[in-house]
Amino acid sequence: MNGNQEIITGDLVSLRPITDADTENIIRWRNSDHVRRNFIYQTLFTPESHREWLRDKVGTGLVRQFIIHVKDAGIDVGSVYLRDIDLTHRRAEFGIFIGEERQMGRGIGSECIRLIVRYGFETLRLHKIFLRVLADNEIARRSYEKAGFMQEAYLKDEVCIHGVYKDLILMRILNPQEGYHG
Repeated sequence: MNGNQEIITGDLVSLRPITDADTENIIRWRNSDHVRRNFIYQTLFTPESHREWLRDKVGTGLVRQFIIHVKDAGIDVGSVYLRDIDLTHRRAEFGIFIGEERQMGRGIGSECIRLIVRYGFETLRLHKIFLRVLADNEIARRSYEKAGFMQEAYLKDEVCIHGVYKDLILMRILNPQEGYHG
């Protein structure tokens, strides 16, 4: 789909490039309440919108998206990605979701964060990886902080979800190989 055939392996998970065959799972996971409530983009996914994403974003290299496969359970559980990859400024935005709710709380997300950040820095040679998280999503914020992300900005009433304005936090991690640790 995007020429990216790499499989990234950790202790708990392996990350494989997304394909069209993952469409049904992506739609089911992304449209589930426990995933969707933590996303800024609340519109329900359809097969058409997902295939458009695959064609226009993944297929052009603007996004490197992987399916999270839990090794001990032998199942796919979600997705992790770097989007809006900008090789000129060497930055990208991070995103993740665990669609199988029973697999949450096992450290899968934390390992995925570490793996994809390492991939971004070592393979894509990025300088900066950033993310946006709803301020009230404390579990995600703590997980990102454990992985080395730091708060860069707090944006008051930044997004309106179901008629309610919510605060947004921008977080970032810089490539430690480049000598900046602040």
